[in-house]
This record gives sequence, structure tokens and C-alpha cells, in this order.
Amino acid sequence: MSMLATGANPGNRMTGMQKDIIPKGYQKGQMSQFTPEQMQLFQGLFGNVGQGSYLSRLAGGEEGIFNQLEAPAMRQFSELQGNLASRFSGMGSGARRSSGFQQASGQATSDFAQQLQSQRMGLQRQALMDLMGMSESLLGQRPYEKFLTEKQTPFWQKLAEGTLGGLAGGFGTGFGGNTFNKFFG
Repeated sequence: MSMLATGANPGNRMTGMQKDIIPKGYQKGQMSQFTPEQMQLFQGLFGNVGQGSYLSRLAGGEEGIFNQLEAPAMRQFSELQGNLASRFSGMGSGARRSSGFQQASGQATSDFAQQLQSQRMGLQRQALMDLMGMSESLLGQRPYEKFLTEKQTPFWQKLAEGTLGGLAGGFGTGFGGNTFNKFFG
């Protein structure tokens, strides 16, 4: 029994699936490489890299994801601005309207916005790298090994096709110098 690797047909573009081409005289076989538990885990991991997954939304820069991540920092920044205002209020009347307060508040806001933008870019970049790495790892797995084997021709079919017909031909010409013809000729 010989085994051959199956070829792939890139022609089925509508489903993204490739159709196996099986030559005449061969049959396709498939052997699982994973236990049922491994297969379940493998299939579950695709949800982490699929469209709409948290990681793909983060890699795509979805605003809602970043709003959730930044909400605690925004609350903390509001508290810091309140502390800054209190500090300037303690300096006397009108201190919060002073150019010093405006400058300190403006600088804190600018620094905060730059830090948030830098963190967004870093998170998006890391998510994209994680997404690519996980996808590559998942797509590199081979849960099944496919193979081709020669079809075994049943004895009756070999007889009908004349494979065993050589025996009958042997009676006519091959035994003892035309033995068949001597008796029946």
C-alpha cells in the first residue's frame, strides 16, 4: 500500500476552502493528530484572534476599547486637576484665574494627552503583534494528517478485468509448447 501526499486546489475561492484532488485509483484518508481535548482547546483559541475578538478590536484601534481602558486614568487625572485647583485656591483670591494656574493646568492636560496617545499606540502595536503571532501559531498547527492510499482492487474485479486472465492465456500458449492446442487444437 503506497501513500502519497494530497494536492491542493486553489480554485475554490468562494469559501476559502481548498478542494482535494484525488487521482483515479486512490482514496483519501485522514488521521487525527490531536486528542479530543486538544481539538476542543485548538478550536476555542480561534475566538481570540477572530474578527470581533478583543485582541482584533484593540489592534484595529477601536475607540470603545480605549475608552474602557482609559476611564480609570481619566478619573485619576480629574482628581489631580482638582488638587491643582485647590492648591492655587489656597494662594488667595483670583489665583485660579491667574496665568500660572492656566499654564500649569494646560501643561498637565497636554502631558496627559501625550501619555494617553503614546500608550494607545503602544497597546495597539502590541495587540497587532500578539494577533499576528497567535494567528501564525494556530494556522501552523496540523490537527489532521491527510494522505492518499492506493485502492485495493477486489479479487473478483481483478478476475473480471483480466488481471488473472493471464492464467487462462497460459493454458493456450505457455504450458509445454502449446499444450492447450495439442489437446484441443
